[in-house]
Amino acid sequence: MAYKTVLTIVTDVSQARLQLESAMAVARAEDAHLEVLCMGVDRTQTGYYYAGATAFVQQEVLDRAQDEARELERAMRERLAGEEIRWSSEAVVAQIGAIATVVGLRARFADLIVMGHPYGKGRGQELEAAVEAALFEGQSPVMIMPDAPVAALAPRRIVVAWNQSNEAMNAIRKALPLLKTASLVDITVIDPPAHGPERSDPGGQLSQWLARHGVKVEVSVLAKTLPRISDVINRHVRDTSAEMVVMGAYGHSRFREAILGGATRNMLEMAEVPVLMAH
Repeated sequence: MAYKTVLTIVTDVSQARLQLESAMAVARAEDAHLEVLCMGVDRTQTGYYYAGATAFVQQEVLDRAQDEARELERAMRERLAGEEIRWSSEAVVAQIGAIATVVGLRARFADLIVMGHPYGKGRGQELEAAVEAALFEGQSPVMIMPDAPVAALAPRRIVVAWNQSNEAMNAIRKALPLLKTASLVDITVIDPPAHGPERSDPGGQLSQWLARHGVKVEVSVLAKTLPRISDVINRHVRDTSAEMVVMGAYGHSRFREAILGGATRNMLEMAEVPVLMAH
């Protein structure tokens, strides 16, 4: 399977430009159609205002969100005008609590979602909500781009974080178009269990399966010598000059909301290269 529909979700003009450039580069490399969802966010919470003010305040905030969505779409269309790639844009408004529904309905029909870092200075909670919605509601792979421009959007060396989980396997399946074109895929196993199903050959079955798809693979078995798994992965990425990480996205449900698990969040906060995740 190739990536033929690439989706990116933007919520702020100042944060969107580098993200859009990355999404354009991916669409260009994959000969894909780029969809840009320009989302204005209505942050009103019904019931938080004094009696008689709710309707007025909600309308004012809704109007502001609509203006933001239209301004986002205008800026995105202005940048995309004249580009040779196929693209389309849509301006929508979503309440902060309904982002999962809005994004999930569109993400399920995308082969790949390209997003910027959801954490950091100046980033609202809507970015994290959009990433979670694409992963958990849309069941789509998400490529998180670092804040700095990326040198290789057709990565030559890719680190695959392998822990035998369904999430990791799903991410690897959805990353196959990229894995098959890489010069080397490094299956990285950290502290494999002594009594697990792969105890005698960590990563062996996965490497065999990938090799049958024409992927050039090697296996690295590492000790957890740093406090967090994400620290070990990022150090290995730097040591091997890898240009991308593929990993499962882990989360849990709290009050019926998808929340990224600690290991996933730590990885995204610290990653210096693109990270392709799937749930």
